[in-house]
Formats: sequence, structure tokens, C-alpha cells
Amino acid sequence: MFEGLSKRLGDVFDKLRGRGALSEADVDAALREVRTALLEADVALPVVRQFIDGVRPKAIGADVIRSVTPGQMVVKIVNDHLVEMLGGTVADLDLNAIPPVVILMVGLQGSGKTTSSAKIGYRLSQGPQGMAAEFGGSFSVKRKVMMASLDTRRPAAQQQLKILGEQTGVPTLPIVPLEMPLAITRRALETARREGFDVLILDTAGRLSIDEELMKEVADISALSKPQETLLVADAMTGQDAVNVAKAFNDRLTVTGIVLTRVDGDARGGAALSMRAVTGRPVKLIGVGEKFDALEPFHPDRIASRILGMGDIVSLVERAAETIEKEDAEKLAAKVRKGQFDMDDLLSQLRQLRKMGGLSGLMGMLPGAMQAKAAMSKAKIDEGQLKRQEAVILAMTPKERRNPDIIHASRKKRIAKGSGVQVQDVNKLLKQHADMLKMMKRVNKLGEKGFMRSLGGMTPPPGFPR
Repeated sequence: MFEGLSKRLGDVFDKLRGRGALSEADVDAALREVRTALLEADVALPVVRQFIDGVRPKAIGADVIRSVTPGQMVVKIVNDHLVEMLGGTVADLDLNAIPPVVILMVGLQGSGKTTSSAKIGYRLSQGPQGMAAEFGGSFSVKRKVMMASLDTRRPAAQQQLKILGEQTGVPTLPIVPLEMPLAITRRALETARREGFDVLILDTAGRLSIDEELMKEVADISALSKPQETLLVADAMTGQDAVNVAKAFNDRLTVTGIVLTRVDGDARGGAALSMRAVTGRPVKLIGVGEKFDALEPFHPDRIASRILGMGDIVSLVERAAETIEKEDAEKLAAKVRKGQFDMDDLLSQLRQLRKMGGLSGLMGMLPGAMQAKAAMSKAKIDEGQLKRQEAVILAMTPKERRNPDIIHASRKKRIAKGSGVQVQDVNKLLKQHADMLKMMKRVNKLGEKGFMRSLGGMTPPPGFPR
């Protein structure tokens, strides 16, 4: 997400940092490029104007012009205004009400309402177990959740939520054929009260476009269910259309927050940048993948850092904490201290890397993300490489995984054939494993501090960006 915008802004600020003193003309020229970059990222024009009008007076102020590092000062001002434009602080779900607390999910057809309902239900029902620290607030308590589909128009919509409920372990309201949305709402409320559910998620019907019939139906459901949260689900891939939809819903309903879906596929990011400023409602959650745990709180400060190429180390650490089992990490650390690291260990590391979002997902959270991705591209490293390496290891026998040294020519041919790759791919993986093992032994021999001192004279292993 934000790749195009991040690159454009990175180029602008690199020019500013390269200058000593900055004149008013320098700042104005840079802000013109920032304006163009934001518009090309599909940010709403009124939002762009407001942003530039807020940044300019501070960027040409005396504090910047006289600063030792004026370029850095301008970047900080832009960062602060980006955070403000994105909403300032994290907006948590408000579930402080007498149970069952109702969450009403609204939006257009195809925006991801049903999947988002299941993701939220799954997160709330799991509580803090296996979750990153970023899921605090409403997600820090394990809750008894029920979901109900009010979509009687789309074929198999109710069945879809039922299946998602079975996959996530979140109960769903039994389906009664030909029952109308308001009747389903009443039955869901009665069932949730009777069976002691903490949260009731109501998944409403959508349309291909906004119409009066849709709005009236949702308004009637809202009046009956009295939701604590009305979450508008919008597809980030639709750019400004998502913002227009959000504004239309917010004009008719009391929308309390926005869930942006398919954020991982939106390279421009205009919807995320415009949503708060146009609607006045916070983006509370973002969908970053298809899995049920691919749902994150929206952190304005971290998103701003990512856009400006400063990385998002906090989210990276939290994602690692969520995906890496402490016991497994301790076992691996003990093996490494003994100089042991076999192919099963490498397989485990590859799978954890994929769970954390793959190489590009991790690169996007590191400072200088665009340069890192460019280096990946230059070195011809692609996401499919992780899957191919996993296939190679799975084609090995248990004995070969424990002792890769026995893998010679005939075994390499068999492994390559079994995993659908070339023999040279098997050789590359074996060399990668050998290099990692050599480095681990060196760490053990020198100690961590001695190893870090020795890095200054080392060259990177073949295949790595230099």
C-alpha cells in the first residue's frame, strides 16, 4: 500500500535534504510536487488543498529556514500533518454497553462486509490469546460473539456467513427460509439476550450502488437494533468511490467508524488518506489479507511513517510477536547455540516469514522501504521464491532434512523433480542453509558483540543485494 505515493514523496524530500539552506521558493516547489503526488494517489482535492494550506505556513516559517537541517524539519511537519489527516490517534471499537452489544455492518455489495464481520467476530472471540499487543482495548477481552446475516437478497449470502462462522468457531443465527431482515433482527436480538452473548454482529445486505431502498432498510434495522457501533465497510481498491460511498452512508446513518478492506492491494492509498477528512469518521480497522487474522487497527502515526519511507518497526515487531510461538523460538535458540540448524528449522523460518506477510510485506515496514524493494527487484528475489524453497525442503526425506550434507547429485535430481524446480534451485537453497549455519557458528564463537564488530569487514553472501 502507498508504494507510488511513498516513492514520489521520497524523491521530493531527498531533494530537500540534499540542500543546505531552504528558500521559500524551494519549499513552494516541493509542496507543488507533494500536491501532485497526493492527487495522483487519488486523494480528494479538498483534502489535498486543506493539507497543503496547513503545511505551507509552518514549512516556510523561521524555525525551518534557520534550522541546521531544514529538509528534515519540512519532513517532520509533513509527517505531523499526515498523522492529523489520517485521524491522529487509534480509534478503538466502543463496546462499553449492556450486552448484547450490537455491531451493525453496512456497505455496498462486494465491499467485504461478510468477510469483515467474520474477521471481527473471530478477533473478539479470541481475546488476547495469540494476538499482538496492538490489539488492545476492545480486543483485549475474550467475548462471546454471535453473527447474524440479514442479507435475504444475495443468493447464498446467509449460507456464506454460516460457513465463515464454522471456520472461525463463531456461532451464527440459524437460518429460517423466507424470513425478512427486520424479523431476523428481532430473532437475533432475542437469541443473543437469551443465550448470554456479549456481542451481536449484524451483517446487512448491500447493493451494487446506493439507492433509497437500501438506505431505508438499513435505517429501519438500525432503529430496531440500536447498535453501539455502525461500521461502514469500504473497498480501498475503489479509491474515491469508497470515500463517496462513505459520505453517502454517513449522511443517512450514524456511522461510528470505517473498516477499509483490500488495503494490501491498494498501491495508491487515496481512500485511506481521504476517508477521515471527508466523512469526519475514523478508520478503525483495515483488512490486510484474506485470512481471518488479517485484520489490523488503523494506526495513523505508523501509516504516515510508512508513507514517508521511515518504516513501521513497531508493527513489524508486533506482527512477529503474533506469528512466532515463544516455545518454538526458545527451542530454535537452544539449537543455534549448539551450532545446530537443519532443513526442518529452515522450513519453519520460511513459513513464519510467509505468515508475517512475505518479503514485500516486511520490506514495506522497514525504513527505506522503497530502496529495499528496489534492491529485491534488482537481485531478482520474488515472493514465489519462498514457496519454491518450501517445496524443495518438502521433497527431501526426513534423513536428508536432518543431514543436508548427504544430498549429492542423484539426490538433488530427485528433489528437483519432486518439487518442480531446477537442480540449481536446490543448490541455491543448500548454499543458503550452509551460509546461515556458518554465520550462526561464527556468532557462537565470537559472541554477539564480537560478531557485530566483525561485520564491518564482511561482504554479503552471493545473491544478496550489495
